Amino acid sequence: MLDTITHRFRSWRKYRDTYDELSKLSNRELHDLGIGRTDIEFIARRASR
Repeated sequence: MLDTITHRFRSWRKYRDTYDELSKLSNRELHDLGIGRTDIEFIARRASR
């Protein structure tokens, strides 16, 4: 049970870190990476798997 809680917390933390970092980028920087602002949540979810 503790492993499950730890895993979920780490996944959530990685999601938040990714989401926050991408959100800080300007639209131009995101465009240069080929990312739209609406893609941030999807990318953060994939990164947290």
